[in-house]
Amino acid sequence: MVADPASYGFETRAIHVGQEPDPRTGAVIVPIYQTSTYAQDGVGGTREGDYEYSRTANPTRTALEQALAALESGKHALAFASGMAASDAVLRVALRPGDHLILGNDVYGGTFRLIDKVLTEWGVNYSVASLGDLDEVRSAMRPETKLIWCESPTNPLLGIADIAALAELAHVGGAKLVVDNTFATPYLQIPLELGADIVVHSTTKYLGGHSDVVGGAVITNSDELRERLFFLRNSAGAVPSPFDAWLTLRGLKTLGVRMERHCSNAELIAETLSKHPKIGQVYYPGLAEHPGHSLAAKQMRRFGGMVSFTHVDGERAALDVAARTKLFILAESLGGVESLIEHPGRMTHASVAGSLLQVPAELLRLSVGIEDAHDLLEDLRSALDAS
Repeated sequence: MVADPASYGFETRAIHVGQEPDPRTGAVIVPIYQTSTYAQDGVGGTREGDYEYSRTANPTRTALEQALAALESGKHALAFASGMAASDAVLRVALRPGDHLILGNDVYGGTFRLIDKVLTEWGVNYSVASLGDLDEVRSAMRPETKLIWCESPTNPLLGIADIAALAELAHVGGAKLVVDNTFATPYLQIPLELGADIVVHSTTKYLGGHSDVVGGAVITNSDELRERLFFLRNSAGAVPSPFDAWLTLRGLKTLGVRMERHCSNAELIAETLSKHPKIGQVYYPGLAEHPGHSLAAKQMRRFGGMVSFTHVDGERAALDVAARTKLFILAESLGGVESLIEHPGRMTHASVAGSLLQVPAELLRLSVGIEDAHDLLEDLRSALDAS
């Protein structure tokens, strides 16, 4: 590796940063340091200044964090036990009782539940706004606003927010912009380069990529935020195991090639579904008629692997479609090599029922995998035509 990993392309960084061959054995893959503690060089003499106890630091986790920081063009990355643990850490570090945050009107149900049911009991207030409408966001700002929480594309309606404009708006108001980059991944979008202060991920999804690990991550350029996040993670203990870190690191190596196939398959499926008589609306930023299409083309490399759509015959018909697919597996989560289908209103977004974030009852969400695209299309056609 050269001194500056940023000089390498994305795929090279994903394979090599933090992952040099083991100096003792020559192993080309980072070892799983399955240890809870480390021998000290005298009392308080930690190895390499970091390694005394694996809750605090672990070499496999360090390798993952170095790779994540390089891919997101960040100075610091911290790995967590889950995406929600990462989000919780950011919220607890950035907010105090009496503070206010702005939440997009289309976000992951677990994020809404954490803020609405947990943080409010701690004295944090929030407002909901359409992050695609800068005037609406500006109107929601208060003197006590400390965070704007953004997803782009959003979950599950695939809305697009202008990250650079939101960052400028937040900073003028003395707030920070957090971007959940789980749907886009750093292969498609780099929020820190657009002005965001913090990036969060559920590494369970595209970064891991194989539906076999749960994890989360936070990336930032701020030394202060990194120290506060590190202290909280060490104190609260929401760390991934060495094996979980290793699985995620393995997934990163193929992220670029996987995302290309996810995007190609999703583009074909979205275009085909938009012409099907049983489909009411297709939500996919790659479609020219999507209201965020031009902005997505500007700030993303491609348009992602997630597609949502509504069924013209309502909720019951949508549920029937989800039950009929064979290659699209009925399951929560997303971002794996296999295709998934879910009903957000009864599954991932059940927690937003009755709120300003409630999703359409006739909505289905697809996580488009990397299978043969024509097989996936036939699977969807069969399920739709039988309804």
